[in-house]
Amino acid sequence: MEVISGYISHIIFRNEDNGYTVFEFVSGSRDDPLVCVGTFRDVSEGETAELTGEYTEHRIYGEQFLVKGYEAKRPKDEEAVIRYLGSGAIKGVGQALAKRIVAAFGEDTFRIIEEEPERLSEIKGISEKKARAIAVQAAEKRELRRAMLFLQKYGIGGALSLKVYRRYGEGLYQILSENPYRLAEDIEGAGFKTVDEIAKNAGIRPDSDYRVRCGTLYALKDALSEGHCYLPKDVLLDKSAELLGVDREMIWIQIQNLAMDKKVVIKEQEGTVCVYESSFYRLEQLCARKLMDLNVILENDEAMVDRRITQLESSLKLRLDKMQRIAVKKAVTNGVTVITGGPGTGKTTIINMILKYFESEAENIFLCAPTGRAAKRMSEATGYEAGTIQRLLHLTPQAGGNGYYYEKNEDEPLEAELVIVDEMSMVDISLFSALLKAILPGTRLVLAGDTDQLPSVGPGAVLKDITGSGCFENSTVILKKIFRQAGESDIIVNAHRINNGEHIELDNRSRDFFFLERDNIDQILNNIVILTRDKLPAYVKATPFDIQVLTPMRKGVLGVETLNPILQRYLNPPSPGKREKEVAGAVFREGDKVMQIKNNYQLTWEVRSRYGIAVDTGEGVFNGDTGIIKEISDYSETITVEYDGGRLVDYPYDGLDELMLSYAITIHKSQGSEYPAVVIPLFNGPSMLFYRNLLYTGVTRAVKCVVLIGSRERIGHMIDNADEHRRYTALDLRLKELEGMDREADGFI
Repeated sequence: MEVISGYISHIIFRNEDNGYTVFEFVSGSRDDPLVCVGTFRDVSEGETAELTGEYTEHRIYGEQFLVKGYEAKRPKDEEAVIRYLGSGAIKGVGQALAKRIVAAFGEDTFRIIEEEPERLSEIKGISEKKARAIAVQAAEKRELRRAMLFLQKYGIGGALSLKVYRRYGEGLYQILSENPYRLAEDIEGAGFKTVDEIAKNAGIRPDSDYRVRCGTLYALKDALSEGHCYLPKDVLLDKSAELLGVDREMIWIQIQNLAMDKKVVIKEQEGTVCVYESSFYRLEQLCARKLMDLNVILENDEAMVDRRITQLESSLKLRLDKMQRIAVKKAVTNGVTVITGGPGTGKTTIINMILKYFESEAENIFLCAPTGRAAKRMSEATGYEAGTIQRLLHLTPQAGGNGYYYEKNEDEPLEAELVIVDEMSMVDISLFSALLKAILPGTRLVLAGDTDQLPSVGPGAVLKDITGSGCFENSTVILKKIFRQAGESDIIVNAHRINNGEHIELDNRSRDFFFLERDNIDQILNNIVILTRDKLPAYVKATPFDIQVLTPMRKGVLGVETLNPILQRYLNPPSPGKREKEVAGAVFREGDKVMQIKNNYQLTWEVRSRYGIAVDTGEGVFNGDTGIIKEISDYSETITVEYDGGRLVDYPYDGLDELMLSYAITIHKSQGSEYPAVVIPLFNGPSMLFYRNLLYTGVTRAVKCVVLIGSRERIGHMIDNADEHRRYTALDLRLKELEGMDREADGFI
């Protein structure tokens, strides 16, 4: 590591969101200013500092100094004091005023500002109020720098250190020395493993109560990322013991203490003791209560409803089958209607008929889906405007950028007579609870989806729990019949066979369902490239970027991490006219197909006119949204991605962990999407990743063509393997509990 001293002469670029800064630094050891780069908080031109780091060579901008450590120093001479004060570091003090202050106090200026700030009012142009303001600013900067240096000793740097300082202020010193595990509970981004390392440096014992409590909560929160809403006691004890390396009895004592503090809920369910992170127990309760409140029988003349449907059939020149007609009638007569079925079973026809039925009677009808892609498909299929659930609820960032909230809620509900939600299998418990909060009793709610699709990425199995509870039997329609036109597609026929556990014909006599048997990885990789780049685009009349490779795995020779660089090389090869950015071993290139891999409600987007003027703006880019890299700028340190609808999003270089190449994606990530053609390699990998509804979900993503490549035996194994990854959810139990209480209150039991 090199150490250099000097002052900041000019700030070239600064990202206020993340602190990434490029500046020129004048050091006595050099004739020319040195360009320095790094992440800093509150640095100013004119500031004297000592930098620790290393020299690097940028392929465009030449020599730079990558700053790893920064320590502000008090200016040593009058010229340096003037340079700092006159730089704008202290608001209200310019170059002329800085010279007058230094002329009066000389090298004693900083001591005066810190210890006798009232004396600044002796200077012409400085009132007592302004003198105090200057002193406060100087003290704040000094305290922030002191905190940053202190946090660096614990391995906390960058954006996390600023979050810690903003959250605790001067209290951070006591917290870091006594209970650094509070960071994991209070500050987003401070995960248990990071905090555990800090605690180790602070000398906290491995068996301390703080550590055991924090580690147990971390194990529960980690389970949320796997889709669970709770964990059985024994599963949680095993996970926590493995993480913490302490006795299970000690962990159980702290779980009970956490329950007393209302951080967790311990509940016996069907003979098993279960532990919830408290907020998710409340979410299940809330969803159950709201659904039961909405689930009322609405007064309607059945004969009149039948006549109205018949009239619509005549005017629209279509005929509903028995189950479709029942579904429409249930939507008219019930507060909550659930419509489930696989592809080609007529869900869209039912939704269209419901819309036609109510369009002359209901003023406010809302159509929504959990993702932008699913909402777009809903709009195309119905001709009605549809949006994401988040947009329907007016998702809004909190002041200061700390989280988000929904403007539509219990206090400001939706003014709606009918709400239709499509792709319900993708809706997690958190999003569903937010939607239910904004819907008043008396509003009709129609939930449409496929219970055999993969469950939501987030915690919960909402649609499956609702149908499995038995509480909505009278308002649920399960569609099984494949209609004639859909039945002409082997994609749909085979999807239903797969879902029923029936083996499918792999004889390539189909026009839209193909199998290439290959037993060599190199052959499989070669075929994927040829199909994606050369064969399928012409066959389905699409571009190579419209063809989607789907795989069960992230890792491995046929996983996402291997396939994406290969496909990038052939579909978007490097060229002198395309700029690139390498991040953690991955290369992003202009023209690349990319995907957002986490919900980011604060990311702003805009739609621009042909002249570059923003004509529409908004916030929020969601997990699974795919786009194309339009521009990479080393000057502004950003990558610009264009999403559906011409939405342009600028990603700072240090925010690229939210993007991945998406020439190949996991089948999980494809939920809610449709593609002209999909290519699915199925050869080797962990058996636990090859199961029936994963294959079913992958196949049903294709509109015009499916190609399976690999092992016939592997495909047969997937169809036979009906085991799914068990999700610990209990919305169905909450519904049954409420139904029992409601029936008891009504005198039925």
